[in-house]
Amino acid sequence: MGDTLEDILDAVARGQFPPADGGTTVVAQPSPRDTGVIAFTAHSVVFTDEDPQWVHAALAAVECDALAASMHPRFLGALLDRTGRTTDTIDLLTVAGPLPGDPPLELREVSDADHPRVRRALRRRDDVRVWSADGGVLVLGRGVAGRWETAIEVDEGVRHRGLGRDLARAARHLVPDGAPVWSQQAAGNARSIRAFQAAGFRPVGSEALLAPRTPPQQSSYAG
Repeated sequence: MGDTLEDILDAVARGQFPPADGGTTVVAQPSPRDTGVIAFTAHSVVFTDEDPQWVHAALAAVECDALAASMHPRFLGALLDRTGRTTDTIDLLTVAGPLPGDPPLELREVSDADHPRVRRALRRRDDVRVWSADGGVLVLGRGVAGRWETAIEVDEGVRHRGLGRDLARAARHLVPDGAPVWSQQAAGNARSIRAFQAAGFRPVGSEALLAPRTPPQQSSYAG
């Protein structure tokens, strides 16, 4: 297993997972913006600049199955308090390989940096690009550890027609340099989970991202 979060994620995208040994690996956070926890099968990775001894002690103090400790509310609460950060939810983490050619969906790139979806994406990603389709939006940008991440939105009036699946699949055509593309879906968002899995994204773990309470300097917009 690699020494950095980027190394670990690159390996996971290739199907090479951390050992299912019940352990927790602590690595440095890849940027001032990004810290958090990823739980793979029977092995967790905490990426933070906090003392690893403190992390392991905080995990040991949680009264639950050791395999569940890294995503337990008490551990995440302790990590949030120690880092002064905030979080939204625990997500399902998914990844898919690139696809050749142009996406089989008519997309229009959004060039307005003040577009609401652009503003939201810039809080979490760099090199952000946004495309719109009739009834939907697709976002692509560099997120945690520089990985390419995508997110989609589908208008309520056009749901149940496969647009979410098509937008998620389009991201696999648009990702640069033959890189894998990652996405997070809230565990309760069954529509989004179904759309991404129908587009070929495979689940690899769960992820809790801890965001700074003070928004970082605006990231780059490539639109």
